[in-house]
Amino acid sequence: MGFRSKFISLIQNYVRKIKRDNNYTIDKNILFVDFVLIIKKRIYQQSRGWVSRIFGIRTKGNLFIGKSVTIDHKAHLKAGVNLIIEDNVYINALGVMGISIGDNVTIQRNSILICTGVIQNLGKGIIICDNVGINARAYIGGQGGVTINKNVIIGPDVKIFSENHVFDNLQKPIKQQGEKRNEVIIKEDCWIGAGAILLAGVVLGKGCIVAAGSVVNKSFPDYSIIGGVPAKLLKSRQ
Repeated sequence: MGFRSKFISLIQNYVRKIKRDNNYTIDKNILFVDFVLIIKKRIYQQSRGWVSRIFGIRTKGNLFIGKSVTIDHKAHLKAGVNLIIEDNVYINALGVMGISIGDNVTIQRNSILICTGVIQNLGKGIIICDNVGINARAYIGGQGGVTINKNVIIGPDVKIFSENHVFDNLQKPIKQQGEKRNEVIIKEDCWIGAGAILLAGVVLGKGCIVAAGSVVNKSFPDYSIIGGVPAKLLKSRQ
């Protein structure tokens, strides 16, 4: 076994250990120079993570933070091990419950997680469980509460809203009528396709698949495949 293979094998075993996943493998087709660049990037992110932990982020282990990441109200954020926050992510953890993140979670670049829109009425918060992948430019609004269970995949440009404006009174500006909040729950092993929108009060059962670009305004049972505007049941995976 050459140096390249030994080095990649060493890193692969290290990643398996920290992820607690003995099936994790690195693609054999990756060029060594590309692999080194990825390792270099992770080292820089980990160094920024160490600094962030010194200044108040509570984690149980490795923390990787990209460039231009902003985390407001760090005292309300807690995380497990191996949290990766890529470049230009904005997190505002101010809320009744704050933001709780499990192990092996990735939040890709330009995403936004926010618990509270206005300090007149603090939002509930966001719970993200183990092994969740949140792709680029996602928006998660936890004003009414958002829970994302284990092994959920969230595609790029997905939006999750747990709050709506009240607009019943025609004699009063909408912005003065307050908000109505309903928790969004995504159960384990769901896949939310690119550009999908989940509205307040939605509960997605275990193993659901949401087609790209869908607008989900009602709940669906386990193993549903849904799509459309508004989203409808296309078929069941069972």
